[in-house]
Amino acid sequence: MHNLEPYFNWRNLYIASEDERSPFYGRQYNEFEFNNRIYDHLIHPQWDNMGSPTLFVKLLFVDYDEGFGIIELLGEWNDCLNNDIMFLKRDVVEPFMEQGINKFILIGENVLNFHTSDDCYYEEWKDELGDGWIIPMNFQPHVLKEFEYAGISQYFFTHDSFNDFPWRPYRPLQLYQKLLLGIEYLGEPQILISQ
Repeated sequence: MHNLEPYFNWRNLYIASEDERSPFYGRQYNEFEFNNRIYDHLIHPQWDNMGSPTLFVKLLFVDYDEGFGIIELLGEWNDCLNNDIMFLKRDVVEPFMEQGINKFILIGENVLNFHTSDDCYYEEWKDELGDGWIIPMNFQPHVLKEFEYAGISQYFFTHDSFNDFPWRPYRPLQLYQKLLLGIEYLGEPQILISQ
């Protein structure tokens, strides 16, 4: 897992540790020592610890004018033992919501498992977004199924077209605009999980 780096091709556009409005402002990264781990697996030092022992994040991009943020995730999303959604919502999402961000793109191709608890934080997050949304992109099919079984898919804008989306060739604003077009075309959120 130590070879899994957060996506870095947008660093010329946004760096969370240099954004005064980011909860990770001023964070220092050690490129020579691996300080964080998920269970017994060391992870790349560029991932941000948000308080959970199993789920790490990287704020890839935030656009305060358009009101959206792109967050990449790594690890095991465990609400049952660690209440990871609480850490994500309180310590990462809410500081941006206070700045007017109400559209969130969660990139989850490196989320290995999901363990559910209740849906209170998901419901609260969705209710506080107003006309905003949360799009989970490229999560593993078994993780999406767990979202569905847990009943939290209702709080996300999900569709098959977001499950295997080649997002890396796009710049952040292009990705956001492409997703907006998809949302306008699709209308209401769909719960269509790939088999």
